[in-house]
Formats: sequence, C-alpha cells, structure tokens
Amino acid sequence: MASEAPVGTFEHFGSGLVAADPSWYQKLNTPYYTPSHVAWRAKVREFMDREVMPIVSDWDKQAVQNNHEACKKYLKELYRKSAKFGLLPACVGKPWPAKHTPHEPPEGYDYFHELINCDEGTRAGGGMAWAMMGGLGIGLPPVINFGMPKNQALADKCIRECLAGEKIICLCITEPGAGSDVSNIQCTAKDMGDHYVVDGNKKWITNGIYADYFTVAVRTGPPGSAHKGLSMLLLEKSMPGIECKKMECMGVWPSGTTYIEFDSVKVPKSNIIGYEHQGFKQVMYNFNHERWLLAVQAARMARTCVEESLSFARSRRTFGKSLIEHQVIQHKIADMARQCEALWNWVENITYQMNTMSVEEQNMKLGGHIALLKVQSSKTAEFCATTALQVFGGAGYTRSGKGEKVERIYREVKAYAIPGGSEEIMNNLAAGQFEFVKKPTPDPRDKKIKDLMAELKKLKSKL
Repeated sequence: MASEAPVGTFEHFGSGLVAADPSWYQKLNTPYYTPSHVAWRAKVREFMDREVMPIVSDWDKQAVQNNHEACKKYLKELYRKSAKFGLLPACVGKPWPAKHTPHEPPEGYDYFHELINCDEGTRAGGGMAWAMMGGLGIGLPPVINFGMPKNQALADKCIRECLAGEKIICLCITEPGAGSDVSNIQCTAKDMGDHYVVDGNKKWITNGIYADYFTVAVRTGPPGSAHKGLSMLLLEKSMPGIECKKMECMGVWPSGTTYIEFDSVKVPKSNIIGYEHQGFKQVMYNFNHERWLLAVQAARMARTCVEESLSFARSRRTFGKSLIEHQVIQHKIADMARQCEALWNWVENITYQMNTMSVEEQNMKLGGHIALLKVQSSKTAEFCATTALQVFGGAGYTRSGKGEKVERIYREVKAYAIPGGSEEIMNNLAAGQFEFVKKPTPDPRDKKIKDLMAELKKLKSKL
C-alpha cells in the first residue's frame, strides 16, 4: 500500500473571511505545507503589511502621473528593504541561490515557499507584484541558469547585485512585431569580431525604465534563421545607445512598462548568456516558471476581489438592510469564491508536480498544463474583478476609498490575459502538446503549392 502524504493543520491566519485566503489559512488540512511554510508566510505578510501596503496608493498615483523619480525612489527603497529582509532570493525559482546571497533559505525550501512569496506579494495588486518581482523573476533566471561562460565574473556580479537589491534587471524579449511568436524576433546582434553591435527595439518591458541590466533576446543568425538564430546577451545601462521610454498602459503602473531602443549598442562577446544560437532554448526554459508565477498572482487578485466584496457588502446598507443580505449579492460572491477555490487547488497541484520534477522534466511534461492554468487564472481574475465591481457599484469605479483595490485590479487583469502568452496562444499550445489532433486532414492546397514551387524552381534553373 502506497504511503500517504503527511497532513498538516495550522492555526488560522489572515482576515478570517472565508475564501479570502487559501483553505490552509483557515485551519483546514493540507498535504503540501509544513511549519517552515507557516513561518515563511508570516515573514512575507509582515513585510508586505509594514512596507508595501502603506505606499501602494501613492506609488500607483505617482506612476500614472509619470513622476519617474518618485517611482524609482519607491522601487529602489523597496528592493533594498526586501533584499535585507531576505525575500528577493525567493523570486528566482528553485534552488535557493545560496552562492549569490548571504541569506539562508527557509528550512526545506521548495516551490511552495516561492508560491507563498508570490501569493502574499500580490495582495497589494499586480502592479506592485510586477514592480517587486516582475523584472527580477524573469530577467535574472537566464543569467543564473545558463551563466556567462566567457565572463562568469560579470554574471556573478549581476546576480549578487540584483539579489542584494542594489541593481534592477529586466527581460527583453517582446518586440512590436514579435510577441508570443518568439522565433520572429528582429532585434539583431551583428558579429563585429570581438564584439556585437545590437540594433532593434523591445516593447512592453517590465521594469525597463528603472533597469541597470537588460537580459536581451537577439538574432545572431542570418535573416530567416527563425528560432535557430537566436541568442541572449546581458547588456548594461552604461552602454551607449540604450534609450528607455515609459509606456502609457491600462494598468500595472508601478512596474514601469517600457519601450526600449537599441541603437548601435556595442556589446562585448563575453556578455553572451550561455552559448551563441542557444537563445530560443533559454527563453523557453523559463516560460513555464514565468506563467506559473502569473497564475499565482492572478489567483491572489481574484481572492482579493472576494475579500473586498464580502467586507464591503457587510458594511454597506441598502433598502434598510446590509447589502450582503440581498440574495443576488450572496450569489455573486459565492460564484467568485467557487472559482477561486477551484483555481487554487489547480495551482497547488501544479506546484506539487514542480516540486517532484527537475526543470527539464517540468518543461517536458507540464507545458500544456501550465498554459491552461494560466488561462484559467486570468479568466477567473477577470470574472472576479468584473463581479466585484458590480458589488461595489460606484465605489468600485473610484480610484480611492473602499473600492480602490477592486478598481486597480479591474485595470490590471488584462496584463494577465495577454503577457506571458495570450489566452489564445496558451490554449493552442496546450492543444498541440496534448495532441488533440492526432492526424490532420491533408489540405489539397498544400499539393498545389508544392507543385507550383517545383515548377518555379524548374523555370529558374533554365534562366
């Protein structure tokens, strides 16, 4: 008989509102968490409540007003404090980057610790999560995982500085003409002998306007080389020819979404991450982890909508009674809670799978599952944001007051439905990996095209 997973039960934690937090916060049994996770959860929440919650409103306001200096000051200070508190190493995956940080990991550090870090870190909203974890969580892992064989000293310096909160890094993949279609990247790195010259642009880059380091996907192969011609380079802000401009976006304002121009940027060949023409593999290697993080964040945003709606409905009075006493409001909140609970169980299941697999095995087996999880998370967050806004009414349409969190989340949900792989691309990815279509029906046009190409080739040969 197979041994059963140990079951833990822990004291109540959080607001106490049912469905406002995961079930293990509510003294229900769990096979996933240990006392180490309980201590880590308390540590992260203490930091968020003390350092982040008091500044989120003003940071959001300063960001939309393009007060870049105020925003940069907030970001730098938050990075410094979170690094000192030992939270930043939990933003870059597993294992704990012990070589590059003086902080000791929680006992038995695993993906559930990172899950807690991300979940609790999103209570202030998606923009705050992206500001604090966005650039670091996706920009630094390529440097950690693949290194820089020709200049490992620079790689180590970059990792140490970012984990110490001294420097900020961003990931530069998306371009105006290449989003989910990574193999179509046009930003080039021309081989000039002892260095590359980088030309091109990147768009919708998280933390880009504040970044000191840029992990950049570039084309080192010839035109038409598709995924086989991609490489990754580490660029530094001090290199001439890099221009960053903040983009005006719908939401996640504190994250500093950026348009970046690379104009004849001279980059030493030693700044290549891993090896030349291995960039596509490096980009794909971290996509599952990035999408899992986005799913965790969207799940917490959905829960925040439940928590805020229930709290508001209990305090608001309409037609001589509490808003929550109206059955239609009860049903709205129940529908949100139902979807949140289902989503979180899926999140925990995927996290367990990640805990029991190497990254290579995760990438082989979990791509389709995580893609669908991301779709479910963004759709759940969007449903909850819309429903919560209806519960709040005019208060949810206002950027201040009781509906502030819901209004902010409503603006941010599309940042989860599109970046990191749009819902449509994710569904398509899963359909392909699960082999929904075993044997496609031949298209008669394919034969005609093949015949025409053969005839064209024959005619050209006679010229």
